Amino acid sequence: MAVVLLLVVIVKFSNHDGKNGKVESFRGARLEENIWNPLIAASVNEKNLTLTVDNRELTNKEDGIYMDKNLNIMVPFSILSDSFQCSAHLYEKKKLVLEKHSDVVSFQLEEDTVEVNHKKENITAPMVQMDGEYYVSAKIVAEKLNFNYNWNIAENMAIAINSAEDSIFPLKYDLRDRQRAPHVKNQGPYGTCWAFAALSALESILLPEEACEFSPDHMTLQNGFARKQMEGGEYTMGMAYLAAWQGPVYEKDDPYGDGKSEENLQPVKHIQEMQLLDGKDFEKIKESVFRYGGVQTAIYSALQNSAAYSPYYNSKEHAYCYVGAEKPNHEILIIGWDDTYPKENFNLEVEDDGAFLCQNSWGEEFGDDGVFYVSYYDVNIGLHSVIYTGIEETDNYSQIYQSDLCGWVGQLGYDKESLYGANVYTAQSEEVLKAAGFYATGKETSYELYVVKDFENTDSFEKRIKVAEGSLANAGYYTIDFEKECQVREGERYAVLLYITTPGSVHPMAVEYAADDLTDHVDLTDGEGYISPNGKKWESAEKDQKCNLCLKVYSDKETGKR
Repeated sequence: MAVVLLLVVIVKFSNHDGKNGKVESFRGARLEENIWNPLIAASVNEKNLTLTVDNRELTNKEDGIYMDKNLNIMVPFSILSDSFQCSAHLYEKKKLVLEKHSDVVSFQLEEDTVEVNHKKENITAPMVQMDGEYYVSAKIVAEKLNFNYNWNIAENMAIAINSAEDSIFPLKYDLRDRQRAPHVKNQGPYGTCWAFAALSALESILLPEEACEFSPDHMTLQNGFARKQMEGGEYTMGMAYLAAWQGPVYEKDDPYGDGKSEENLQPVKHIQEMQLLDGKDFEKIKESVFRYGGVQTAIYSALQNSAAYSPYYNSKEHAYCYVGAEKPNHEILIIGWDDTYPKENFNLEVEDDGAFLCQNSWGEEFGDDGVFYVSYYDVNIGLHSVIYTGIEETDNYSQIYQSDLCGWVGQLGYDKESLYGANVYTAQSEEVLKAAGFYATGKETSYELYVVKDFENTDSFEKRIKVAEGSLANAGYYTIDFEKECQVREGERYAVLLYITTPGSVHPMAVEYAADDLTDHVDLTDGEGYISPNGKKWESAEKDQKCNLCLKVYSDKETGKR
Protein backbone atom coordinates (compact mmCIF):
# COMPACT_ATOMS: atom_id res chain seq x y z
CA MET A 1 0.00 0.00 0.00
CA ALA A 2 2.84 2.41 0.83
CA VAL A 3 4.47 1.85 -2.62
CA VAL A 4 1.22 2.43 -4.48
CA LEU A 5 0.53 5.62 -2.56
CA LEU A 6 4.05 6.87 -3.28
CA LEU A 7 3.62 6.26 -7.02
CA VAL A 8 0.36 8.16 -7.02
CA VAL A 9 1.99 11.14 -5.36
CA ILE A 10 4.92 11.08 -7.80
CA VAL A 11 2.64 10.99 -10.79
CA LYS A 12 0.60 13.81 -9.42
CA PHE A 13 3.62 16.04 -9.08
CA SER A 14 5.29 15.08 -12.45
CA ASN A 15 5.19 17.23 -15.55
CA HIS A 16 4.76 14.98 -18.61
CA ASP A 17 5.97 17.49 -21.17
CA GLY A 18 9.25 17.95 -19.32
CA LYS A 19 8.53 21.58 -18.53
CA ASN A 20 8.38 23.09 -15.10
CA GLY A 21 4.79 23.36 -13.98
CA LYS A 22 2.89 24.65 -11.02
CA VAL A 23 2.45 22.09 -8.24
CA GLU A 24 -1.22 21.67 -7.42
CA SER A 25 -2.52 20.68 -4.00
CA PHE A 26 -3.64 17.08 -3.76
CA ARG A 27 -6.94 17.13 -1.88
CA GLY A 28 -7.05 13.35 -1.67
CA ALA A 29 -3.88 13.27 0.45
CA ARG A 30 -5.73 14.86 3.37
CA LEU A 31 -8.87 13.07 4.55
CA GLU A 32 -11.59 15.30 5.92
CA GLU A 33 -12.06 15.26 9.69
CA ASN A 34 -15.53 13.77 9.43
CA ILE A 35 -13.96 10.77 7.70
CA TRP A 36 -10.61 10.59 9.46
CA ASN A 37 -11.75 11.12 13.09
CA PRO A 38 -14.22 8.21 13.14
CA LEU A 39 -11.47 5.97 11.78
CA ILE A 40 -9.14 7.07 14.58
CA ALA A 41 -11.89 6.57 17.17
CA ALA A 42 -12.68 3.09 15.89
CA SER A 43 -9.01 2.16 16.07
CA VAL A 44 -8.69 3.54 19.61
CA ASN A 45 -11.82 1.75 20.84
CA GLU A 46 -10.58 -1.57 19.47
CA LYS A 47 -7.50 -1.29 21.67
CA ASN A 48 -7.22 -0.79 25.43
CA LEU A 49 -8.43 2.74 26.12
CA THR A 50 -7.64 4.03 29.61
CA LEU A 51 -8.73 7.02 31.67
CA THR A 52 -6.87 7.49 34.95
CA VAL A 53 -8.56 9.78 37.48
CA ASP A 54 -6.44 10.44 40.57
CA ASN A 55 -4.78 7.02 40.30
CA ARG A 56 -8.04 5.17 39.65
CA GLU A 57 -7.88 3.41 36.30
CA LEU A 58 -10.96 3.20 34.07
CA THR A 59 -10.96 1.22 30.82
CA ASN A 60 -13.20 0.72 27.83
CA LYS A 61 -13.32 -3.02 28.51
CA GLU A 62 -14.34 -2.85 32.19
CA ASP A 63 -15.98 0.54 32.73
CA GLY A 64 -17.62 1.42 29.41
CA ILE A 65 -15.63 4.52 28.48
CA TYR A 66 -15.17 5.10 24.76
CA MET A 67 -13.87 7.60 22.22
CA ASP A 68 -16.59 9.21 20.11
CA LYS A 69 -16.32 10.14 16.44
CA ASN A 70 -15.05 13.61 17.38
CA LEU A 71 -12.21 12.11 19.46
CA ASN A 72 -13.78 12.89 22.84
CA ILE A 73 -13.38 10.30 25.58
CA MET A 74 -16.89 9.72 26.92
CA VAL A 75 -17.60 8.50 30.46
CA PRO A 76 -20.79 6.76 31.66
CA PHE A 77 -22.92 8.65 34.17
CA SER A 78 -23.03 5.55 36.40
CA ILE A 79 -19.31 5.78 37.29
CA LEU A 80 -18.89 9.56 37.51
CA SER A 81 -19.43 9.87 41.27
CA ASP A 82 -16.88 7.23 42.22
CA SER A 83 -14.40 8.22 39.52
CA PHE A 84 -14.32 11.98 40.05
CA GLN A 85 -15.28 11.87 43.76
CA CYS A 86 -18.23 14.15 43.16
CA SER A 87 -21.98 14.27 43.51
CA ALA A 88 -23.61 13.13 40.25
CA HIS A 89 -27.38 12.98 39.78
CA LEU A 90 -29.77 12.85 36.85
CA TYR A 91 -32.95 14.93 36.84
CA GLU A 92 -35.98 14.06 34.69
CA LYS A 93 -33.77 11.82 32.53
CA LYS A 94 -32.30 14.79 30.70
CA LYS A 95 -30.33 16.99 33.11
CA LEU A 96 -27.10 15.84 34.75
CA VAL A 97 -25.86 17.83 37.76
CA LEU A 98 -22.32 17.41 39.10
CA GLU A 99 -21.16 19.02 42.34
CA LYS A 100 -17.72 19.21 43.88
CA HIS A 101 -16.37 21.77 46.34
CA SER A 102 -18.63 24.76 45.70
CA ASP A 103 -18.84 24.13 41.94
CA VAL A 104 -22.07 23.07 40.24
CA VAL A 105 -21.89 21.78 36.66
CA SER A 106 -25.06 21.02 34.69
CA PHE A 107 -25.36 19.20 31.36
CA GLN A 108 -28.54 18.98 29.29
CA LEU A 109 -29.05 15.98 27.04
CA GLU A 110 -27.71 16.64 23.50
CA GLU A 111 -27.23 20.38 24.14
CA ASP A 112 -23.94 22.04 23.17
CA THR A 113 -23.79 24.16 26.32
CA VAL A 114 -22.88 23.44 29.92
CA GLU A 115 -23.87 25.53 32.94
CA VAL A 116 -21.03 26.14 35.38
CA ASN A 117 -22.05 27.89 38.60
CA HIS A 118 -25.15 29.26 36.83
CA LYS A 119 -23.20 30.58 33.82
CA LYS A 120 -23.59 28.95 30.41
CA GLU A 121 -20.58 27.96 28.35
CA ASN A 122 -20.37 26.41 24.89
CA ILE A 123 -19.00 22.88 24.62
CA THR A 124 -18.03 20.72 21.66
CA ALA A 125 -19.20 17.42 23.16
CA PRO A 126 -22.78 17.37 24.53
CA MET A 127 -24.18 14.72 26.86
CA VAL A 128 -25.55 11.76 24.89
CA GLN A 129 -27.63 8.69 25.64
CA MET A 130 -26.94 5.22 24.27
CA ASP A 131 -28.45 1.87 25.25
CA GLY A 132 -30.02 3.29 28.40
CA GLU A 133 -26.80 4.91 29.68
CA TYR A 134 -25.80 8.58 29.66
CA TYR A 135 -22.30 9.73 28.66
CA VAL A 136 -20.37 12.98 29.06
CA SER A 137 -16.95 14.13 27.93
CA ALA A 138 -14.19 13.23 30.38
CA LYS A 139 -12.25 16.33 29.41
CA ILE A 140 -15.16 18.69 30.03
CA VAL A 141 -16.01 17.07 33.36
CA ALA A 142 -12.37 17.18 34.45
CA GLU A 143 -11.82 20.79 33.48
CA LYS A 144 -15.06 22.08 35.01
CA LEU A 145 -14.35 20.25 38.29
CA ASN A 146 -10.79 21.63 38.46
CA PHE A 147 -8.83 18.59 37.32
CA ASN A 148 -5.75 18.84 35.15
CA TYR A 149 -6.48 16.79 32.02
CA ASN A 150 -4.02 15.37 29.49
CA TRP A 151 -4.33 12.92 26.60
CA ASN A 152 -1.39 10.64 25.75
CA ILE A 153 -1.99 9.40 22.22
CA ALA A 154 0.99 7.05 22.29
CA GLU A 155 -0.34 5.21 25.35
CA ASN A 156 -4.04 5.50 24.44
CA MET A 157 -4.49 7.04 27.88
CA ALA A 158 -6.06 10.16 29.37
CA ILE A 159 -5.06 11.37 32.83
CA ALA A 160 -7.09 13.64 35.13
CA ILE A 161 -5.51 14.89 38.36
CA ASN A 162 -7.44 16.86 40.96
CA SER A 163 -5.91 20.31 41.31
CA ALA A 164 -8.26 21.70 43.96
CA GLU A 165 -8.34 21.42 47.74
CA ASP A 166 -8.82 18.06 49.44
CA SER A 167 -12.38 18.54 50.68
CA ILE A 168 -14.95 17.77 47.99
CA PHE A 169 -17.91 19.51 49.62
CA PRO A 170 -18.98 23.06 50.55
CA LEU A 171 -19.48 24.62 53.98
CA LYS A 172 -23.23 24.02 53.90
CA TYR A 173 -25.39 21.57 52.02
CA ASP A 174 -29.10 20.68 51.98
CA LEU A 175 -30.58 17.76 50.04
CA ARG A 176 -33.95 19.53 50.01
CA ASP A 177 -32.52 22.17 47.67
CA ARG A 178 -31.59 19.42 45.22
CA GLN A 179 -34.82 17.38 45.27
CA ARG A 180 -32.93 14.57 46.99
CA ALA A 181 -34.64 14.54 50.40
CA PRO A 182 -37.59 12.15 50.88
CA HIS A 183 -40.85 13.59 52.09
CA VAL A 184 -41.30 13.83 55.86
CA LYS A 185 -43.27 11.00 57.48
CA ASN A 186 -44.90 10.39 60.86
CA GLN A 187 -44.24 7.22 62.84
CA GLY A 188 -47.09 8.01 65.23
CA PRO A 189 -47.04 6.33 68.66
CA TYR A 190 -44.97 3.33 67.53
CA GLY A 191 -41.30 2.59 68.16
CA THR A 192 -40.51 2.41 64.46
CA CYS A 193 -38.05 5.27 63.99
CA TRP A 194 -35.34 2.78 62.98
CA ALA A 195 -37.41 1.59 60.02
CA PHE A 196 -38.40 5.10 58.95
CA ALA A 197 -34.77 6.23 59.06
CA ALA A 198 -33.52 3.23 57.07
CA LEU A 199 -36.19 3.38 54.38
CA SER A 200 -36.02 7.17 54.11
CA ALA A 201 -32.29 6.78 53.52
CA LEU A 202 -32.99 4.35 50.66
CA GLU A 203 -35.55 6.73 49.17
CA SER A 204 -33.11 9.63 49.37
CA ILE A 205 -30.32 7.73 47.64
CA LEU A 206 -32.63 6.81 44.75
CA LEU A 207 -33.62 10.45 44.25
CA PRO A 208 -33.87 12.33 41.96
CA GLU A 209 -33.56 9.56 39.36
CA GLU A 210 -36.29 7.43 40.96
CA ALA A 211 -39.02 8.43 43.42
CA CYS A 212 -40.06 5.59 45.73
CA GLU A 213 -41.87 5.27 49.04
CA PHE A 214 -41.12 2.11 50.98
CA SER A 215 -43.16 0.44 53.71
CA PRO A 216 -42.06 0.76 57.37
CA ASP A 217 -44.97 -1.54 58.26
CA HIS A 218 -43.42 -4.37 56.29
CA MET A 219 -39.92 -3.80 57.66
CA THR A 220 -41.18 -3.82 61.25
CA LEU A 221 -43.68 -6.69 60.92
CA GLN A 222 -42.03 -9.02 58.38
CA ASN A 223 -38.46 -9.21 59.62
CA GLY A 224 -36.70 -12.11 61.33
CA PHE A 225 -36.98 -10.68 64.86
CA ALA A 226 -39.47 -11.24 67.67
CA ARG A 227 -40.43 -7.66 68.39
CA LYS A 228 -43.66 -5.69 68.17
CA GLN A 229 -43.91 -2.22 66.67
CA MET A 230 -44.31 -0.59 70.08
CA GLU A 231 -41.07 -2.14 71.35
CA GLY A 232 -38.61 -0.28 69.14
CA GLY A 233 -35.63 -1.56 67.21
CA GLU A 234 -32.23 -0.62 65.85
CA TYR A 235 -30.30 -0.24 62.62
CA THR A 236 -28.91 -3.81 62.62
CA MET A 237 -32.48 -5.13 62.37
CA GLY A 238 -33.07 -3.07 59.25
CA MET A 239 -29.77 -4.22 57.76
CA ALA A 240 -30.68 -7.88 58.37
CA TYR A 241 -34.13 -7.44 56.79
CA LEU A 242 -32.65 -5.81 53.69
CA ALA A 243 -29.67 -8.16 53.34
CA ALA A 244 -32.03 -11.16 53.50
CA TRP A 245 -34.14 -9.79 50.62
CA GLN A 246 -37.18 -9.67 52.91
CA GLY A 247 -37.78 -6.16 51.59
CA PRO A 248 -38.16 -3.34 50.88
CA VAL A 249 -41.70 -3.26 49.52
CA TYR A 250 -43.74 -0.26 48.46
CA GLU A 251 -45.80 1.68 50.99
CA LYS A 252 -48.86 1.42 48.74
CA ASP A 253 -48.71 -2.38 49.01
CA ASP A 254 -48.40 -2.40 52.82
CA PRO A 255 -49.74 0.87 54.30
CA TYR A 256 -48.43 2.03 57.65
CA GLY A 257 -50.30 1.90 60.91
CA ASP A 258 -53.02 -0.66 60.23
CA GLY A 259 -51.39 -3.35 62.39
CA LYS A 260 -51.25 -5.93 59.61
CA SER A 261 -48.83 -6.87 56.88
CA GLU A 262 -48.99 -9.11 53.83
CA GLU A 263 -46.57 -12.04 54.16
CA ASN A 264 -46.16 -12.85 50.48
CA LEU A 265 -44.96 -9.48 49.19
CA GLN A 266 -41.69 -9.64 47.27
CA PRO A 267 -38.90 -7.05 47.54
CA VAL A 268 -38.88 -4.33 44.91
CA LYS A 269 -35.15 -3.68 45.32
CA HIS A 270 -32.20 -5.82 46.35
CA ILE A 271 -29.87 -4.18 48.84
CA GLN A 272 -26.38 -5.57 48.29
CA GLU A 273 -24.18 -3.17 50.23
CA MET A 274 -24.58 -1.21 53.48
CA GLN A 275 -21.58 0.55 54.98
CA LEU A 276 -21.18 1.47 58.64
CA LEU A 277 -19.38 4.63 59.69
CA ASP A 278 -18.21 4.55 63.29
CA GLY A 279 -16.54 7.02 65.61
CA LYS A 280 -18.03 10.35 64.51
CA ASP A 281 -16.33 10.43 61.14
CA PHE A 282 -18.03 13.69 60.15
CA GLU A 283 -16.04 14.14 56.95
CA LYS A 284 -17.11 10.71 55.71
CA ILE A 285 -20.73 11.40 56.70
CA LYS A 286 -20.69 14.66 54.73
CA GLU A 287 -19.12 12.94 51.75
CA SER A 288 -21.81 10.24 51.89
CA VAL A 289 -24.66 12.76 52.02
CA PHE A 290 -23.04 14.74 49.21
CA ARG A 291 -22.42 11.79 46.89
CA TYR A 292 -25.15 9.30 47.77
CA GLY A 293 -27.96 10.84 49.83
CA GLY A 294 -29.40 10.64 53.34
CA VAL A 295 -27.35 8.93 56.06
CA GLN A 296 -29.05 7.04 58.88
CA THR A 297 -27.79 7.81 62.38
CA ALA A 298 -28.99 7.90 65.99
CA ILE A 299 -29.21 10.38 68.85
CA TYR A 300 -30.42 10.32 72.41
CA SER A 301 -33.77 12.10 72.29
CA ALA A 302 -35.21 13.49 75.49
CA LEU A 303 -38.27 14.34 73.39
CA GLN A 304 -41.00 11.75 72.86
CA ASN A 305 -42.96 13.50 70.13
CA SER A 306 -43.35 16.80 68.31
CA ALA A 307 -45.24 18.43 71.19
CA ALA A 308 -42.83 17.48 73.97
CA TYR A 309 -40.41 19.78 75.81
CA SER A 310 -36.73 19.16 76.45
CA PRO A 311 -33.99 21.40 77.86
CA TYR A 312 -31.77 20.11 75.04
CA TYR A 313 -34.05 21.39 72.28
CA ASN A 314 -34.49 25.01 71.20
CA SER A 315 -37.88 24.84 69.49
CA LYS A 316 -37.60 28.40 68.20
CA GLU A 317 -34.40 27.67 66.26
CA HIS A 318 -35.16 23.96 65.72
CA ALA A 319 -31.78 23.19 67.29
CA TYR A 320 -30.90 20.13 69.39
CA CYS A 321 -27.82 19.15 71.38
CA TYR A 322 -27.48 16.54 74.09
CA VAL A 323 -24.38 16.20 76.25
CA GLY A 324 -24.53 13.39 78.80
CA ALA A 325 -24.19 9.66 79.41
CA GLU A 326 -27.44 8.45 77.83
CA LYS A 327 -27.09 6.10 74.87
CA PRO A 328 -28.85 6.66 71.53
CA ASN A 329 -32.56 5.87 71.53
CA HIS A 330 -33.85 7.50 68.35
CA GLU A 331 -32.93 6.97 64.68
CA ILE A 332 -32.97 9.95 62.32
CA LEU A 333 -31.77 10.86 58.82
CA ILE A 334 -28.93 13.29 58.09
CA ILE A 335 -29.82 15.27 54.94
CA GLY A 336 -27.22 18.04 55.09
CA TRP A 337 -25.00 20.20 57.23
CA ASP A 338 -24.03 23.78 57.98
CA ASP A 339 -20.52 24.41 59.30
CA THR A 340 -21.50 28.01 60.05
CA TYR A 341 -24.66 27.26 62.04
CA PRO A 342 -24.40 29.50 65.16
CA LYS A 343 -23.52 27.74 68.40
CA GLU A 344 -25.70 30.30 70.20
CA ASN A 345 -28.82 28.62 68.77
CA PHE A 346 -28.38 25.62 71.08
CA ASN A 347 -29.71 25.63 74.62
CA LEU A 348 -26.47 24.12 75.89
CA GLU A 349 -23.16 25.92 75.64
CA VAL A 350 -21.16 24.21 72.90
CA GLU A 351 -17.59 24.71 71.81
CA ASP A 352 -18.09 25.95 68.26
CA ASP A 353 -20.48 26.53 65.36
CA GLY A 354 -21.73 23.77 63.11
CA ALA A 355 -24.58 21.29 62.88
CA PHE A 356 -26.03 18.47 60.84
CA LEU A 357 -29.38 19.05 59.17
CA CYS A 358 -31.58 16.10 60.15
CA GLN A 359 -34.98 14.80 59.12
CA ASN A 360 -37.17 13.33 61.83
CA SER A 361 -40.13 10.95 61.58
CA TRP A 362 -42.61 12.94 63.69
CA GLY A 363 -44.43 14.68 60.88
CA GLU A 364 -44.13 18.24 59.62
CA GLU A 365 -45.37 19.61 62.96
CA PHE A 366 -41.93 19.01 64.43
CA GLY A 367 -39.07 21.41 63.77
CA ASP A 368 -38.92 23.22 60.47
CA ASP A 369 -41.44 21.12 58.53
CA GLY A 370 -39.99 17.96 60.06
CA VAL A 371 -36.33 19.00 59.88
CA PHE A 372 -34.03 20.19 62.67
CA TYR A 373 -30.37 20.92 63.44
CA VAL A 374 -28.21 18.69 65.63
CA SER A 375 -24.94 20.16 66.89
CA TYR A 376 -21.66 18.57 65.92
CA TYR A 377 -21.03 18.48 69.67
CA ASP A 378 -24.02 16.27 70.46
CA VAL A 379 -22.43 13.21 72.10
CA ASN A 380 -24.23 10.65 69.93
CA ILE A 381 -24.73 12.17 66.49
CA GLY A 382 -22.66 10.24 63.95
CA LEU A 383 -21.40 7.74 66.51
CA HIS A 384 -22.93 4.94 64.41
CA SER A 385 -24.17 5.73 60.91
CA VAL A 386 -25.37 3.67 57.95
CA ILE A 387 -25.02 4.48 54.26
CA TYR A 388 -26.83 2.31 51.73
CA THR A 389 -24.38 2.13 48.85
CA GLY A 390 -25.67 -0.93 46.97
CA ILE A 391 -29.30 -0.60 45.86
CA GLU A 392 -29.94 -2.84 42.86
CA GLU A 393 -32.82 -4.13 40.78
CA THR A 394 -34.37 -7.48 41.65
CA ASP A 395 -33.10 -9.19 38.51
CA ASN A 396 -29.46 -8.85 39.60
CA TYR A 397 -29.38 -12.48 40.78
CA SER A 398 -31.84 -15.33 40.46
CA GLN A 399 -31.36 -16.94 43.88
CA ILE A 400 -30.10 -16.19 47.38
CA TYR A 401 -28.82 -18.92 49.73
CA GLN A 402 -28.72 -17.97 53.42
CA SER A 403 -29.29 -19.16 56.98
CA ASP A 404 -29.01 -15.88 58.92
CA LEU A 405 -32.31 -13.98 58.72
CA CYS A 406 -31.38 -12.02 61.86
CA GLY A 407 -28.02 -11.06 60.42
CA TRP A 408 -25.19 -9.68 62.53
CA VAL A 409 -26.23 -10.52 66.10
CA GLY A 410 -22.77 -11.33 67.45
CA GLN A 411 -19.21 -12.15 66.45
CA LEU A 412 -17.09 -15.29 66.49
CA GLY A 413 -13.36 -15.90 66.51
CA TYR A 414 -10.36 -17.64 68.02
CA ASP A 415 -8.96 -14.64 69.90
CA LYS A 416 -7.13 -13.46 66.81
CA GLU A 417 -7.96 -11.20 63.90
CA SER A 418 -8.34 -13.96 61.27
CA LEU A 419 -10.83 -16.80 60.85
CA TYR A 420 -11.93 -19.35 58.26
CA GLY A 421 -15.69 -19.77 57.94
CA ALA A 422 -17.77 -21.75 55.46
CA ASN A 423 -21.44 -22.40 54.75
CA VAL A 424 -22.72 -25.42 52.85
CA TYR A 425 -25.78 -25.19 50.60
CA THR A 426 -27.65 -27.45 48.18
CA ALA A 427 -28.27 -26.10 44.68
CA GLN A 428 -31.98 -25.87 43.91
CA SER A 429 -31.39 -26.11 40.17
CA GLU A 430 -28.60 -26.02 37.63
CA GLU A 431 -27.06 -22.65 38.45
CA VAL A 432 -23.99 -20.46 38.28
CA LEU A 433 -22.63 -19.20 41.59
CA LYS A 434 -21.95 -15.49 41.09
CA ALA A 435 -21.27 -13.77 44.42
CA ALA A 436 -21.12 -14.03 48.20
CA GLY A 437 -22.43 -11.67 50.86
CA PHE A 438 -20.99 -11.18 54.34
CA TYR A 439 -20.38 -8.60 57.06
CA ALA A 440 -17.08 -6.86 57.65
CA THR A 441 -17.10 -6.32 61.42
CA GLY A 442 -14.46 -3.60 61.40
CA LYS A 443 -12.47 -1.22 59.24
CA GLU A 444 -9.86 -2.37 56.71
CA THR A 445 -11.17 -5.93 56.65
CA SER A 446 -9.51 -8.16 54.07
CA TYR A 447 -11.05 -11.30 52.63
CA GLU A 448 -10.47 -14.32 50.44
CA LEU A 449 -13.43 -16.22 49.01
CA TYR A 450 -13.41 -19.82 47.81
CA VAL A 451 -15.95 -22.26 46.36
CA VAL A 452 -15.96 -25.99 47.07
CA LYS A 453 -17.93 -28.11 44.62
CA ASP A 454 -19.38 -31.55 45.41
CA PHE A 455 -19.05 -31.03 49.14
CA GLU A 456 -19.08 -34.23 51.20
CA ASN A 457 -17.37 -33.42 54.49
CA THR A 458 -14.70 -31.11 55.90
CA ASP A 459 -12.04 -32.96 53.90
CA SER A 460 -13.66 -31.36 50.83
CA PHE A 461 -12.28 -27.97 51.88
CA GLU A 462 -8.89 -29.12 50.62
CA LYS A 463 -10.12 -28.77 47.02
CA ARG A 464 -11.35 -25.20 47.39
CA ILE A 465 -11.08 -22.83 44.42
CA LYS A 466 -10.33 -19.15 45.01
CA VAL A 467 -12.94 -16.92 43.38
CA ALA A 468 -12.26 -13.47 44.88
CA GLU A 469 -10.07 -11.48 47.24
CA GLY A 470 -9.83 -7.89 48.36
CA SER A 471 -10.25 -5.45 51.23
CA LEU A 472 -13.03 -3.26 52.60
CA ALA A 473 -12.46 0.19 54.08
CA ASN A 474 -15.50 0.27 56.36
CA ALA A 475 -17.51 -2.17 58.43
CA GLY A 476 -20.84 -3.21 56.94
CA TYR A 477 -22.54 -5.71 54.68
CA TYR A 478 -20.96 -6.37 51.29
CA THR A 479 -21.67 -8.43 48.18
CA ILE A 480 -18.52 -9.60 46.42
CA ASP A 481 -18.79 -10.78 42.82
CA PHE A 482 -16.79 -13.88 41.95
CA GLU A 483 -13.96 -13.40 39.49
CA LYS A 484 -14.76 -16.78 37.95
CA GLU A 485 -18.15 -18.41 37.54
CA CYS A 486 -18.80 -21.76 39.20
CA GLN A 487 -21.44 -24.04 37.72
CA VAL A 488 -23.38 -26.33 40.07
CA ARG A 489 -25.89 -29.08 39.35
CA GLU A 490 -29.37 -29.37 40.79
CA GLY A 491 -29.07 -31.15 44.13
CA GLU A 492 -25.30 -30.65 44.34
CA ARG A 493 -23.95 -29.74 47.76
CA TYR A 494 -21.41 -26.96 47.58
CA ALA A 495 -19.66 -24.67 50.04
CA VAL A 496 -18.57 -21.06 50.00
CA LEU A 497 -15.55 -20.45 52.21
CA LEU A 498 -14.48 -17.08 53.61
CA TYR A 499 -11.07 -16.31 55.07
CA ILE A 500 -11.56 -12.99 56.83
CA THR A 501 -9.10 -10.72 58.62
CA THR A 502 -10.14 -7.67 60.63
CA PRO A 503 -7.22 -5.76 62.16
CA GLY A 504 -7.45 -5.42 65.93
CA SER A 505 -10.36 -7.85 66.25
CA VAL A 506 -10.39 -11.15 68.14
CA HIS A 507 -13.83 -12.15 66.78
CA PRO A 508 -13.90 -11.14 63.10
CA MET A 509 -16.83 -13.28 61.85
CA ALA A 510 -20.43 -12.00 62.11
CA VAL A 511 -22.89 -14.64 63.31
CA GLU A 512 -26.56 -15.10 64.12
CA TYR A 513 -27.45 -16.73 67.43
CA ALA A 514 -30.07 -16.64 70.19
CA ALA A 515 -28.66 -13.73 72.17
CA ASP A 516 -31.81 -12.44 73.91
CA ASP A 517 -35.60 -12.35 73.66
CA LEU A 518 -35.25 -10.49 70.37
CA THR A 519 -33.44 -13.43 68.76
CA ASP A 520 -34.42 -16.39 70.95
CA HIS A 521 -36.29 -18.00 68.04
CA VAL A 522 -33.19 -18.20 65.79
CA ASP A 523 -33.32 -21.44 63.78
CA LEU A 524 -30.03 -23.37 63.75
CA THR A 525 -31.45 -26.28 61.75
CA ASP A 526 -31.50 -24.32 58.48
CA GLY A 527 -27.72 -23.95 58.25
CA GLU A 528 -24.57 -26.01 57.92
CA GLY A 529 -21.56 -23.92 58.81
CA TYR A 530 -17.97 -24.62 59.77
CA ILE A 531 -15.19 -22.54 61.31
CA SER A 532 -11.46 -23.05 61.60
CA PRO A 533 -8.48 -21.14 62.99
CA ASN A 534 -6.15 -22.37 60.23
CA GLY A 535 -8.23 -23.78 57.37
CA LYS A 536 -7.36 -27.36 58.31
CA LYS A 537 -9.10 -28.31 61.53
CA TRP A 538 -12.82 -27.54 61.41
CA GLU A 539 -15.72 -27.46 63.86
CA SER A 540 -19.46 -27.06 63.38
CA ALA A 541 -20.83 -23.56 63.85
CA GLU A 542 -24.30 -24.85 64.73
CA LYS A 543 -23.40 -27.81 66.95
CA ASP A 544 -20.27 -26.53 68.66
CA GLN A 545 -20.88 -22.77 68.74
CA LYS A 546 -24.71 -22.65 68.56
CA CYS A 547 -24.77 -20.09 65.77
CA ASN A 548 -25.27 -19.54 62.05
CA LEU A 549 -22.55 -17.87 60.03
CA CYS A 550 -23.52 -14.68 58.19
CA LEU A 551 -22.35 -15.85 54.78
CA LYS A 552 -24.77 -15.77 51.85
CA VAL A 553 -24.43 -16.93 48.24
CA TYR A 554 -26.04 -15.44 45.14
CA SER A 555 -26.57 -17.39 41.93
CA ASP A 556 -28.05 -17.14 38.45
CA LYS A 557 -29.69 -19.74 36.27
CA GLU A 558 -27.72 -18.56 33.26
CA THR A 559 -24.08 -17.77 32.59
CA GLY A 560 -22.72 -14.37 31.69
CA LYS A 561 -25.45 -12.44 33.53
CA ARG A 562 -24.64 -9.25 35.48
